[in-house]
Amino acid sequence: MVESEAQGRLPGINPVSVVDIGSNSVRLVIYEGLNRAPSVLFNEKVLCGLGRGLAANGRMDETAIARALSALRRFRALSEQASATEMHVLATAAAREAENGPAFIGNAEAILGRRIRILTGEEEARFSALGIISGYFRPDGVAGDLGGGSLELVDIRDGSHSGGQTLPLGGLRLAELSGNSIAKARAIARKHLKKTRVLPGGTGRTFYAVGGTWRNLAKLHMDIRRYPLHMMQAYEIESSEAIEFLGEVAAMKQSKIDAIKAISRNRRSLLPYGAVALQEVLSIMKADRVSFSALGVREGYLYSLLGDEEAASDPLLTAANELAILRARSPEHARELAAWTGRMFPVFGVKESDEDARYRQAACLLADISWRAHPDYRGLQALNIIAHSTFTGISHGGRAYIALTNYFRFEGLSDDGVSSRLAEIAGPKYQDYAKLLGGLLRVVYLFSASMPGIIPQLAFEPAGPGDGGVDIVLVVPRAYENFMGERPEGRLQQLAKLTGKKLGMRLT
Repeated sequence: MVESEAQGRLPGINPVSVVDIGSNSVRLVIYEGLNRAPSVLFNEKVLCGLGRGLAANGRMDETAIARALSALRRFRALSEQASATEMHVLATAAAREAENGPAFIGNAEAILGRRIRILTGEEEARFSALGIISGYFRPDGVAGDLGGGSLELVDIRDGSHSGGQTLPLGGLRLAELSGNSIAKARAIARKHLKKTRVLPGGTGRTFYAVGGTWRNLAKLHMDIRRYPLHMMQAYEIESSEAIEFLGEVAAMKQSKIDAIKAISRNRRSLLPYGAVALQEVLSIMKADRVSFSALGVREGYLYSLLGDEEAASDPLLTAANELAILRARSPEHARELAAWTGRMFPVFGVKESDEDARYRQAACLLADISWRAHPDYRGLQALNIIAHSTFTGISHGGRAYIALTNYFRFEGLSDDGVSSRLAEIAGPKYQDYAKLLGGLLRVVYLFSASMPGIIPQLAFEPAGPGDGGVDIVLVVPRAYENFMGERPEGRLQQLAKLTGKKLGMRLT
């Protein structure tokens, strides 16, 4: 492989492609490389409908097969064009179950020049579970992956999974088995789901929804709510609200029919069946909430290929560190901030959870990624990049916290129309944390000039008797006396106003 001159790509890794041959769609995803937080270089799907008619006659439709094979020819060419050094090909329910599945797989392997791994239902469930484990911080609940032909369910707890089960409830299959009757589809789904051994253990926990049809339901819900952060990963709805919404979609109420125009035409016909399946899952499981995942079998499969040490690393902090390497003036400086703020937060009375600490560290790693923008737009650019990047291992509230921190770091500590919509998602605690962290960054950046070496020498600490009646002092080594001045003092007093504490500086 010829090394690209592009500096926006991580060095030392080569592209990897995954072809996913599903019952409804055939998709190619080319990733930047096999690592803990893989970025997507290219993504394309073709809705072939290989599973259409399978329930009735046991065979894949010949027209659908022709479309799929044509797509695979293009996918091989695209993978080679992107210089992918590996291509992994996975096939699921339709190819696994169809009478003409072996012939199709043989033709597909000849086109791709690769062996195709035909996943069992249990393997689908396992890789879906690994997709959730790879993309969430300490997930706890039941994962469900709805494809065109099947629904895979698996329990996730303490970083492991158990009880994988596959059910014949994919969107295409449910539509065909019910004769396109929503009432019959509901009865079929309920009959199968009541027998599952996985759902009873999910009471009061989270259901992680995987699959294109369910993601489109989440998109529809976002549009109806006018939700300000159109980011699919970890979008959550409380179970009672979700059940009501899904019932309306299944009944195709007029308000939902109008909003559904935002969904691609090819996906719309399956939405009511996906809604029925998800509604029955949440009801029978007695779930606390549903969380929609952008990661599934493909990402879970790649995650299974990682070594133990890399698999155990934090995907959010990995991705934030990589973005610092690609875009910050000094990644080392960003890492110094992450460590230093961890020591300073307790001085201001903040007791972080493990999750809070991760978000603070990520905010610091990302604090300088917009430096090339015009000064008037650095805050807005940082907010947009962070709010809309494909980070995993992060909640929407955490994403808003990190984005707001870096908006306040550039724009000042006051609320405005730009920050207010994200602040609603962040919630009161993370709003306060974002302002405090942004305020700390505003002070110490004026000492460091965005370069490493100085910040570890600075420290906020409780004031002593000789500190002139202030509550907290910023201790500055005498060797750095020349960095003190009017602007750092002004920023310090902004932080004082925010925290309600009297702040000062002390040379030592």
